[in-house]
Amino acid sequence: MAVPSNPFLAPSTLPYQLPPFAEIRDEHYRPAFDAGMAEQLAEVAAITQDPADPTIENTLVALERSGQVLTRVATVFFSLSSSDSTDFGTALEEELAPLLAAHTDAIRLDQALYARIADLYERRDALGLDPETAYLLERYYTEYTLAGAGLSDADKDTLRELNMRLSTLTTRFEKNLLADTNDLAVVIDDVAELDGLGDGEISAAAEAARERGLTGKYVITLVLPTSHPYLASLSNRAVRERLLTASRSRGIRGGEHDNRDLVLEITRLRARRARLLGFASHAAYVTADETAKSPDAVADMLGRLAPAAARNAQSEQQALQAAVRESGADFDLAAWDWAFYTEKVRQATFDVDTSDMRPYFELERVLQGGVFYAATRLYGVTFTERPDLTAWNPEARVFEVADEDGSPVGLYIADFYTRDSKRGGAWMNSLVSQSSLLGTPSIVTNNLNVSKPAAGSPTLLSFDEVNTLFHEFGHALHGLFARVTYPRFSGTNVYRDFVEFPSQVNEMWMLWPEVLENYARHYRTGEAMPQELVDRIRESATFNEGFSTSEYLAAALLDQAWHRIGADDTVTDVAEFEAAALAAVGLDNPAVPTRYSSTYFAHTFSGGYDAGYYSYIWSEVLDADTVAWFTENGGLTRANGDRFRARLLGVGGSGDPLAAYRDFRGRDAHIQPLLDRRGLN
Repeated sequence: MAVPSNPFLAPSTLPYQLPPFAEIRDEHYRPAFDAGMAEQLAEVAAITQDPADPTIENTLVALERSGQVLTRVATVFFSLSSSDSTDFGTALEEELAPLLAAHTDAIRLDQALYARIADLYERRDALGLDPETAYLLERYYTEYTLAGAGLSDADKDTLRELNMRLSTLTTRFEKNLLADTNDLAVVIDDVAELDGLGDGEISAAAEAARERGLTGKYVITLVLPTSHPYLASLSNRAVRERLLTASRSRGIRGGEHDNRDLVLEITRLRARRARLLGFASHAAYVTADETAKSPDAVADMLGRLAPAAARNAQSEQQALQAAVRESGADFDLAAWDWAFYTEKVRQATFDVDTSDMRPYFELERVLQGGVFYAATRLYGVTFTERPDLTAWNPEARVFEVADEDGSPVGLYIADFYTRDSKRGGAWMNSLVSQSSLLGTPSIVTNNLNVSKPAAGSPTLLSFDEVNTLFHEFGHALHGLFARVTYPRFSGTNVYRDFVEFPSQVNEMWMLWPEVLENYARHYRTGEAMPQELVDRIRESATFNEGFSTSEYLAAALLDQAWHRIGADDTVTDVAEFEAAALAAVGLDNPAVPTRYSSTYFAHTFSGGYDAGYYSYIWSEVLDADTVAWFTENGGLTRANGDRFRARLLGVGGSGDPLAAYRDFRGRDAHIQPLLDRRGLN
């Protein structure tokens, strides 16, 4: 019998080079990884052994063309390891982590390759390069230098060992977190304990229980952040406490899924690696190649915001405590009470109950009439579902994206529902990255973790889930619209502290009048959300911002604290370190827990945001200033969308992002719009 060919070894023949998910089997992955790594090492060897003097074509372009088999298998494998993991995939990921780290080091620490890049960099002014190619050369030289290409052979050996160990530890951290998150889902025996939840939410809890073989019970699955959207609605205080306690227990219960030792070892090894590379800390190493440039710049900005946020949170806490007393209860407000009484005070102050919004936020209507509609109005693009194209899971839907003239833009894949095989949170990935050099199109994905109701019931989103969908779609548009020559610059391949900017801008359209009117319709009656409710939502825009800003800043500052540790510093207790770090910045209020505690802080210990979680609010300065620009210039118009697309989204990573921002805005960003938005004046 003939052995079926490995689908990763050649480009897909499906539309837009969509990976042939129906053909991919577990046994294809490891051989494709092995073949891909071997192929790329051979391609790099051909570059370094070329007797001709280095040129852009025989060095950088050759590097950009290398590793295509590895890229194909890695993008699929790691996309699925997040969105649809299996025991096989989890085991293989742990197996591959040190091998892939060693492979990356074999290229980035290759002395002969670095010498060719350095030679080109020294002669850069005489090469007559176009702007994108000049930036490519600058990025290669900077990244290889920071990666350690100039170290001694002995130091490179040490660096390789550190990188391999870190890759294993961060992979294990994510595996532990997923397992513990599933194990700690809260099981409810009596539906009466779910009082306050809507029919859709109760249906989702029943469906989650059924999938676990717990027929007749109800299961509340955990989300990635500390807080849970159901805390705002559940009237049973004991259930609220159980839910928040479960969330905060992840990674600290002992046993095989405990992440405390991993946190300590990861941060210690990152500090050692930073010193080896010539930096005082991992935070200094990371920010040196971001727009921030130094951890001091990050500390300065976060330090300006934290005191005002903490004061606002304390003021909000006093109002919530008063609401507790007015309700006839006699207890001190705890963290699991905050969201519930926030809704009580919000309703009393602004006559807004966010649970009243759910019937107006039916998933399909939000997607088609909100998210897609705003993109069409701004950019002229259209979205056509392609049920003939298969993604990785039956719940993942494929849409073809076309420009106004019918020319293809790419594919968008949406996977909205939570499942035990999917990690928490929401994110965007690129399955295929656009590059005119390689002739590749763009395929992007969005993953959310919306609770799936029973068959026949509508999927009604919370206010925050709608906002998340608009946010992640902003990343998707960035990936779809970037038009670059070199694959290194495709889509969202920009500085980490810039990447959140386009996605945050896209959030503005959620409440934009023409957009909201088009999608916020009652799922039963079709009636528009009442204007008075919309007005009250806007009036309450800064309500609870003290809490929201404090919980975010606590996580961002905790991330910085872990990564400002020096190589000679000793930390032995995760809880003590975390408590001291939060107390040092005045964000140690027990009623306002950090958005992520260390042992489930996936962004920083397994998600690539190490020393970079500050990026969200750093990017929000640009975002708020951009929202002000759209507002001043007529809002939802094609002229505005075309300008933003051409001067920012379309640039991808092919130039200095702050220069692109100045080209779009006409100046550097001002911080005042951010302070106004968050009530931090």
